Amino acid sequence: MQETELYTVFQTLGISLLLGLLVGMQRELQDTRIAGFRTFAIVTLFGTISAYLAEAYSPLILGFGLLGVITIIVVGNVMKMKSGSTEFGMTTEISLLLMFGVGAYLTMGPWIIGAAIAGSTAILLQIKPQLRGALARLDEKDIKAIMQFVLITFIILPILPNQTFGPFEVFNPQRTWLLVVLITGISLGGYLVYKFMGDRAGTALGGMLGGIISSTATTVSYSKITARAPTGALHAAVVIIIASAMVYPRIAIEILVMAPDYFYQMIWPVAIMFVVSVGVSWFAYRQVKKSSHSMPEQRNPSELSTALTFGAVYVTILFVITATTEYLGSEALYLVAGISGLADMDAITLSVSQKVQNQTIEVSLGWKLILTALISNTIFKFAIIRLIGGKTIAGHVLPAFSVVAVAALLLILFA
Repeated sequence: MQETELYTVFQTLGISLLLGLLVGMQRELQDTRIAGFRTFAIVTLFGTISAYLAEAYSPLILGFGLLGVITIIVVGNVMKMKSGSTEFGMTTEISLLLMFGVGAYLTMGPWIIGAAIAGSTAILLQIKPQLRGALARLDEKDIKAIMQFVLITFIILPILPNQTFGPFEVFNPQRTWLLVVLITGISLGGYLVYKFMGDRAGTALGGMLGGIISSTATTVSYSKITARAPTGALHAAVVIIIASAMVYPRIAIEILVMAPDYFYQMIWPVAIMFVVSVGVSWFAYRQVKKSSHSMPEQRNPSELSTALTFGAVYVTILFVITATTEYLGSEALYLVAGISGLADMDAITLSVSQKVQNQTIEVSLGWKLILTALISNTIFKFAIIRLIGGKTIAGHVLPAFSVVAVAALLLILFA
């Protein structure tokens, strides 16, 4: 064996030992009777040695090594039962088998992957109480939300064809659904954070979470609350203002995904608008920062009907933009952006960004269309507030929304 090969073997054995000690230390602190500090280290080393022997002599050796570990686990559990122990579980046993596999993997794959697996295992074992506490906060509706996201991501997405159909060939089922997954994932992330912190969320966090889930839905919810309890109009207005500011991080992510080659050319006006909105939100928040209100119930953002609706809206807007450019010219796109932005910013942002990436429309026109949709969306939200929430909350929101709309208009006209 050459010196470099010998060094590699010793390096692998050292890493194997350290990873086994890491997981074993966690198990030792939990006072497990099956395996602890030394046992995990030895089993991981055993996996490494078995893999080396299997490579040199026969693959069966690795199988016999795994069978030996299983036999030891069975014997250990039998002895535990005979001692009268009433503590039963498979976590330590499964962890032992996993670390045997990690030890074997180190001989054939990058050590960083083995380290990541061992580290993740140690963390999962350590945060058992926190995981149980988190699970206790989820109800059947929340589990359904997660399962629906799994459905649209890992079951529906892979089976969709990755090719274009229809007029102008703008409809690609798999690409469209991938964007559905992106938007749903962002909203679901905010929804899950809301489930854990919603009851304790103050005004600022409540607005941020509401904006991540859906700023329009948050506007409707707090307008309804104000209609029932007008004394909370100022607080509701501030939450809506903060939620509306969260549209810009979403826009940034969508531009990055759809137009990565032109991200920096398109993001600067969005960044300016974000700074303006944060400033307006901070000014509004100063008026109510000592108040505390719980967030209203939020709707599950991963409903299949919601996903289908977004997909249909996105494809429709993409088709309309393409047809408008073809027959009416780029100037008519401002009307399309204004109409599209009334109820939703995601679909128009994704559609425009895709056109920019494909060089169908110019970068400057792209971000101007997004800001046009933003102005339209701001006006639409204000109309909701006035119609549902009443004159008082509308008066609180009007100055903030006016500053945002004017700033966007100035960028469109003079930038």
